[in-house]
Amino acid sequence: MSVALLSVAGVALDALLGEPERRHPLVAFGRFASRLEQRFNAGGRGWRSHGVTAWFLAVVPLTLLATLLSWLPYIGWLVEILALYCALGLRSLGEHVMPVADALRRGDLEEARRRVGFLVSRETRELDETAVARAATESVLENGSDAVFAALFWFVIAGAPGVVLYRLSNTLDAMWGYRNERFERFGWAAARIDDVLNYVPARLVALTYAVLGKTRLALRCWRRQAPQWDSPNAGPVMASGAGALGVELGGAAVYHGELHERAQLGEGPAADADAIERGWQLVCRGIWLWLLVLCLGAAFYA
Repeated sequence: MSVALLSVAGVALDALLGEPERRHPLVAFGRFASRLEQRFNAGGRGWRSHGVTAWFLAVVPLTLLATLLSWLPYIGWLVEILALYCALGLRSLGEHVMPVADALRRGDLEEARRRVGFLVSRETRELDETAVARAATESVLENGSDAVFAALFWFVIAGAPGVVLYRLSNTLDAMWGYRNERFERFGWAAARIDDVLNYVPARLVALTYAVLGKTRLALRCWRRQAPQWDSPNAGPVMASGAGALGVELGGAAVYHGELHERAQLGEGPAADADAIERGWQLVCRGIWLWLLVLCLGAAFYA
């Protein structure tokens, strides 16, 4: 029961406060990770062994610290709640995606492009309204999995150490896990570890999206389209999410000046501002469903 109550408290704190405006722990961690990358991957010449070493130095000491703090008498429960709160990004996700939908509804394409540029790594300067909506909808589905559901999953599995391990690993994948000349070798470990940590949560998220949306279509898209996606975890999440919403996502996109022909995801009309909002609502309903199942399971077990 304590895990369920701590989970509810962490999610509630995120909903109430959002991300800390100043001195967010992940911002400080990002600066530390950048210094490690400069040390172990200078000029993009780091090997896989250097990436493993850098990952270990970045993640393991802080995970051990979280373990020790969570064991402290009287305040260990507070450490657990704060760890989950710092790892979650539910309110922040909404604060980033909804302005894109609002700008599209106003017909302000330039503002929509600017806003969606905060969410995605693809080039946004020449996107039309449909492409902007598609990018934002994809982002809310995928980031909902990474920044919300997976963090809660690892908190339930292993408490503060689990959520810290996951969130730091996911951050390193976002920083180092690129398939380019600079990071292909050095970032290999960060990318593979993140894939492993997200494997089970991603499939639970895909199932959640399917249950809360157009279930048959979501399951069909998951089965048929997910294997065509590059990422083993983003594929199920985004294919199921697109099917649950009944919209078409995926397709060609430009990353760092290079055109990538991506598979189509979902079925139905092209994404629009309403699809962005419905995607955001799908993530919100999903997190409440998870909390409900967790509380009911804890009560039954007790």
